[in-house]
Amino acid sequence: MPIINIKISAVKSPAMIRQIAELVQDKTIAILGKKRELIAIAIDFVDPDCWIVGGESLSAQRKHSVYVDVKVTDETNTKDEKAAYIAAVFAGFGALLGELHEESYIYVDDVRASAYGYGGRTQEYRYQHPAQ
Repeated sequence: MPIINIKISAVKSPAMIRQIAELVQDKTIAILGKKRELIAIAIDFVDPDCWIVGGESLSAQRKHSVYVDVKVTDETNTKDEKAAYIAAVFAGFGALLGELHEESYIYVDDVRASAYGYGGRTQEYRYQHPAQ
């Protein structure tokens, strides 16, 4: 865990995909303490003409934006860790893309352990049966 979904107003390229994945993965490991081998990232590229903020496209505003949705098991990160993560990821995307619209969102979603899992087992099950 976690699963990370990213929407970004940028031109898709292998280099951009790599940079996005490295940025988000590194911050997720360093700040949220997640294991590299359990991080899954899905990236969707959105044409800036199709991303509207305040009634105007990002291309018309000459800005970029990002939406990052990180699902983590509830009670595994503190408020301070989540705040630090949101700030660091926002800053990282600003450095990567240039002028980032203020209305860019990073969302750390605390999901109940009994309602979330991978490999067919919930996180609650993994907690209750650590040897399996």
